[in-house]
Amino acid sequence: MSDCVLEDAARAELIDVAELPDGGRLRLMRRGDDYAIMYGDEQLMGSWASSSEEALATIACERLGPGAHRMLIGGLGMGFTLAAALAALPADATIVVAELVPEVVTWARGPLAHVFRGSLDDPRVSIEVRDVHDVIVGARGRFDAILLDVDNGPDGLIDLANERLYCNWGIRAAYAALRLDGVLAVWSAYPDKAFGDRLQHAGFDVDEISVSSDGEADSPHCTIWLAARTG
Repeated sequence: MSDCVLEDAARAELIDVAELPDGGRLRLMRRGDDYAIMYGDEQLMGSWASSSEEALATIACERLGPGAHRMLIGGLGMGFTLAAALAALPADATIVVAELVPEVVTWARGPLAHVFRGSLDDPRVSIEVRDVHDVIVGARGRFDAILLDVDNGPDGLIDLANERLYCNWGIRAAYAALRLDGVLAVWSAYPDKAFGDRLQHAGFDVDEISVSSDGEADSPHCTIWLAARTG
């Protein structure tokens, strides 16, 4: 997701629409060389601002070190988190990307192919068109890292069912899906003390990190929770 707004959005071209399970819709918009994914009037991601989405992967991989081999990414978006993970992980790593909306995968191979730059063709990557919650629940002890960027924060903005990811039960499910010393990393456009407290209550060792949305110091800052399973 991104806080940097598509310039002159009122004049942007509608490229495609994706219907969501809860009745909402995503719109892929283009203005010149810039693309944005919109939810109503809310811009979720822009092709020109990738720093915080990349940081979601790089911070998690730095914490894990060379032992990181199995990663789950919740939310494909424009592929910035995936590309950063591929750059950081070894050749024998595996990355599962869970994307709820099939049109987002279609966009990645179509109008946004130049943004993805072949990431989906990397043999380390597999795409599962399904709810990331369902992948987590069925993956006890499977992953070294789980990266979540499926909403604008720890709430169900895009899909009310995503609330399951951020409640106490969902956090415990993520804890169980991680190996010892694995990490859960969650992107948010804003801080949320209650969510950080829930992570700690579930047994995670939690760091809350503020990162620039586009790499500039004076730009809006996003929050990444880095939660390590230490026991």
